Amino acid sequence: RSTNERMRREAKIKQSGRTMEIQRLIGRSLRSSVNLDKLGERSITIDCDVIQADGGTRTASITGGFVALCLALRSLESENFSSANVIKSFTGSVSLGKVNGEIILDLDYEEDSQSDTDANFVLTATGNIIEIQATAEKSPFSEANFLMLLNAAKKGISELFILQQDALSKV
Repeated sequence: RSTNERMRREAKIKQSGRTMEIQRLIGRSLRSSVNLDKLGERSITIDCDVIQADGGTRTASITGGFVALCLALRSLESENFSSANVIKSFTGSVSLGKVNGEIILDLDYEEDSQSDTDANFVLTATGNIIEIQATAEKSPFSEANFLMLLNAAKKGISELFILQQDALSKV
């Protein structure tokens, strides 16, 4: 969850700017992992309902949503369609930040509220960047600190790729 108490899902008619921004981030991230030309004239809806992720709901939605996308594409397998040709690369995401001088991966709500720097990284298994959201909460951060965040994100997401592959191999 993104708050101390469970937030109810907003109605599609009257969504906040935050909700729309999160939806766009998830959509951009998942679209970037797919070869849209090979997908053809198909629409896939991924509904992300994170039961509990403390501070990382959007990153959990992207990482889990990618697995759901792979499963949806598998269900379309036929002589004329191969899901393996559609997925460009595994995609994962983490939240992290700098709290009291230390880089922490997967910030919880309390750590996030006390962080000097707060960031979300969306990366591919091929080493490419889909999106980075990084904010200096208390004071600006240096390029060296940014690179430390990036390296920690790469390490964390590489572990998520293993979990994604494991989940997909069991289905």
